[in-house]
Amino acid sequence: MSDAADIAVIGLAVMGQNLILNMNDHGFKVAAYNRTYEKTVAFTEGPAKGTDIIGTETLESLVDSLATPRKIMLMVKAGAPVDAVIASLTPLLDAGDIIIDGGNSNFEDSERRAKLLDNLGFLFVGSGVSGGEEGARNGPSLMPGGHKAAWPHLKPIFQSIAAKTEAGEPCCDWVGDGGAGHFVKMVHNGIEYGDMQLICEAYDFMQKALGMDNKTMQQTFSNWNTGDLDSYLIEITADILGFQENGEYVVDTILDRAGQKGTGKWTGINALELGVPLTLIGEAVFARALSAIKDERVKASSILDGPVKQDSLNATDWIDGLGQALFAAKIISYTQGYMLMRAAADEYNWDLQYGAIAQMWRGGCIIRSAFLDDIKAAYDKDPALDNLLLDDYFRDRIHETQSSWRRVIGEAMARGIPVPAMSSALSFYDGYRDARLPANLLQAQRDYFGAHTYQKVDGDGSWHHTDWIGSGLSVSSSTYDA
Repeated sequence: MSDAADIAVIGLAVMGQNLILNMNDHGFKVAAYNRTYEKTVAFTEGPAKGTDIIGTETLESLVDSLATPRKIMLMVKAGAPVDAVIASLTPLLDAGDIIIDGGNSNFEDSERRAKLLDNLGFLFVGSGVSGGEEGARNGPSLMPGGHKAAWPHLKPIFQSIAAKTEAGEPCCDWVGDGGAGHFVKMVHNGIEYGDMQLICEAYDFMQKALGMDNKTMQQTFSNWNTGDLDSYLIEITADILGFQENGEYVVDTILDRAGQKGTGKWTGINALELGVPLTLIGEAVFARALSAIKDERVKASSILDGPVKQDSLNATDWIDGLGQALFAAKIISYTQGYMLMRAAADEYNWDLQYGAIAQMWRGGCIIRSAFLDDIKAAYDKDPALDNLLLDDYFRDRIHETQSSWRRVIGEAMARGIPVPAMSSALSFYDGYRDARLPANLLQAQRDYFGAHTYQKVDGDGSWHHTDWIGSGLSVSSSTYDA
């Protein structure tokens, strides 16, 4: 029918509403549905009033309003609610219809749903959506993956509503099969955890080591946002540090107990499963967990001593170096995120386009930054690049900044200022560039107490066991990789 809707959105929380309005602005006719019909009415008579947006009362009327193949995007809470909506929808759909999960779902759920719906004759897409309320309304970063046959039907809509780079390229492209889209979104969120923690550590150093006030810190972050550190998170940090209500800086009134919704934890868990040293992002997750035990920390602060209190350093002598340290650690955050994506691509047989992913993150999303142009350039130059640190640009930038990076971390340690993400990033870098780590001793220990065997430096890859205690036994444990 000529007046049929191009796409439907189920779930009218703020993200769902803003995506619908964004689609409407770009000339697409959208059908809206919410489990509570009153919310649908409030939306169509409120923010959507005077538009072509169709409010539907039932799933049946929603499905009937759509052109074929039907495209239905779910913006509901991740987990069981997604499965419940899919179960309600499938009896109403025809083969070839498309279900899109735009929530913050675990990629393993998306893998499962893609297989389930494929067996039923439907096309499933799990799409990461980043940028929060503002991004959803004005241009998010979109990371779709699943059944590729769905992409030609979704591409005009998704690339129209997505954020655009300065060159006008959409921050949206096809990611890969199964749960690839939600996996890339998970890594995005893990890097987001890392970036935020690094910024917080720089802020803490400014306060405790340099004695800077909010106004001076605000100016510093504003200055940083015009150079290498140009990014959304640096920009909003400057705004936050300068924001006052009733003559009081709001940031100073906020309890230092951080929350989390789980995507950073998922990133760390998956890194452990794939054997990827995601140390910085792991420390960022643990830093939030440490902040959560506020009462215990307050008690410990009156019992446990640290270094003798020292006078503040001259901020002028340290600010540039602190910015360089932050930039160097940021390189490691993205390096580790890309290492995880490469390992997942091998494990799940995904053909991930790493330069294209950097472009998807260039606008609309929380980790958007000028820095991503350099990542895209690195992978455009060498799509098979093993590690970002091996790219000429990133190698040179680490070489330029590492002296300041080490200096800042050393001073923070001497003053008892915790810098878990920044220091773990440096330890990773030093470990990655070290041709011989002490794991030979670790393997000897494992062989000593558990007969786990080891390989020799000058050997052929075969496994050996030493009778360390003279037992006369030659039995060894089976070998395995963990």
